Amino acid sequence: MRHLLPHQKRDFDGMKLYRFGPLGSEIPVAQSADGTYFDAREVTRDFDAEFFASGGLDTLRERVATGSLPGFDPSGLRIGAPVTRPGVILCIGQNYVAHAAETGDPPPAQPIIFFKHPNTLAGPADDIAIPPAAVKVDWEVELAVVIGKTARYLESPDEALDYVAGYGVSNDVSERDYQMRDSGGQWSKGKCCETFNPMGPYLAVDEIDDPQSLGLRSFVNGEPRQDSNTNDMIFSVAAIIHHLSQFLVLSPGDIINTGTPQGVAISGKYPYLVNGDTVEVAIDGLGSARQSVKNAIV
Repeated sequence: MRHLLPHQKRDFDGMKLYRFGPLGSEIPVAQSADGTYFDAREVTRDFDAEFFASGGLDTLRERVATGSLPGFDPSGLRIGAPVTRPGVILCIGQNYVAHAAETGDPPPAQPIIFFKHPNTLAGPADDIAIPPAAVKVDWEVELAVVIGKTARYLESPDEALDYVAGYGVSNDVSERDYQMRDSGGQWSKGKCCETFNPMGPYLAVDEIDDPQSLGLRSFVNGEPRQDSNTNDMIFSVAAIIHHLSQFLVLSPGDIINTGTPQGVAISGKYPYLVNGDTVEVAIDGLGSARQSVKNAIV
């Protein structure tokens, strides 16, 4: 079942949100179900927290459905992350059965939560910058969820998906020594380096019927690494949103990375990323993204 916001038109076919242009000067663009691109600047200055909180998504749905926005040609333009300036990027650790097993830990009894700094957010084809002292940089394909309206103390997971604005592809890049050896008991040191959350190419709005039936994959230098399905999640998207709402207020524009499946370097099966490598991440219905790995410029 497709979960619609209460005021949403039920004949709407869905759309994709993109941001095209140079870093810091991206243009918000909506693509209709028939593939037409529309310049969204008559509706919003950007796809940010204010856009989602003010009902901009409803207005954009209507303008896209009626074709009453200027057209847009994205040819040759950089693709930015599909949303910008989130209040927080929340992440769920060890949320796939097989991934928990490959790390040597039992499946968690409740969601493991850690934070990424919002400025880790990068475009789907932007470079991943390896910090000067990093030696264990890892890839993690993840289903990203963007919150569409304020969620606090939800009564049940049954209502949780009504709070989702859309879904996208994230690469939760991690430095494992920073995460484990230098963490002081928490993981965020290994998660918050700049460029450590490429996202996109787009945010799918009203296009995903079931977030628990999506295949997701990753490749390093063209060789397969991860190949799983969101049905292997220990905690579903709905369960995650419900659980988080008991401890914090989820705000419009917030991003939740819902965990990664098995097939990452920390398993010991594959080498960590080094300068010159390429990473590709893909999720069914949400597109694919490809990043080059470069040493950070100090």
